[in-house]
Amino acid sequence: MKPDEFTDITYEIEETWAVITINRPERYNSFRGRTVDELLAAFKHAWADSRVACVILTGAGEKAFCAGGDVKERAETGSYGETEFGLFQIQQLHQTMRDIPKPVIAAVNGVAVGGGHVLHVLCDLSIASETARFGQSGPRVGSFDAGFGSAYLARVVGEKRARQIWFLLDLYDAHTAERWNLVNDVVPAEELMDKAREYARKISSYSPTALRFLKHSFNADSDHMQGLGNIAFAGLDLFVETPEAKEGANAFAEKRAPDFGPWR
Repeated sequence: MKPDEFTDITYEIEETWAVITINRPERYNSFRGRTVDELLAAFKHAWADSRVACVILTGAGEKAFCAGGDVKERAETGSYGETEFGLFQIQQLHQTMRDIPKPVIAAVNGVAVGGGHVLHVLCDLSIASETARFGQSGPRVGSFDAGFGSAYLARVVGEKRARQIWFLLDLYDAHTAERWNLVNDVVPAEELMDKAREYARKISSYSPTALRFLKHSFNADSDHMQGLGNIAFAGLDLFVETPEAKEGANAFAEKRAPDFGPWR
């Protein structure tokens, strides 16, 4: 898939970095199957392009970086929509973001929740606007991420904080996220992309080979979590077809509190 075929994201080259923007602001930049396909293609284009030293990932508009999977579409259609190969390739996207031998910078411009929270955690660096909000939503909508989204999160913020994020499902402001080591910097909203470009410009001045080896070295200690993710997503494929999971998605779409009582 070529960038001029993208509908759910935009892909631009600025100086010596790529800017990937999730462009579904009417759905809080939540992702459907096509969005994931396009993100995967965009990261591969950035990987192969010798002009690109690093990548900035952000969301369109002021309200959201990414609100995770499009639960409304899942409730309406029973899936995340059509994809290029008939697969929902979120695991492949996660692994590609880790494997691309170029630093990835998240510019978090609004809410980063659910699968959107996982995306920013997987980025090498995260910059948050003062209006950003962070948190998880999976157990509320009948979903979970038992791979990088939870196990690797615990490496970043510690076990107690990771369990707090997943078990309480509260939203946390940008300064709390910085205190918990979830983000590297917090800036006023109007300065977010300038700060991301400042990071990118600095990274672009360094040895690409050194950066490649450093990224692989950082990843080596947690690469085994891909195996946990494979098990978890295989289980999730089965779980989303159950009445319990459907109750979570339907409640979200109907804007009511879910009733999980029958499955306790």
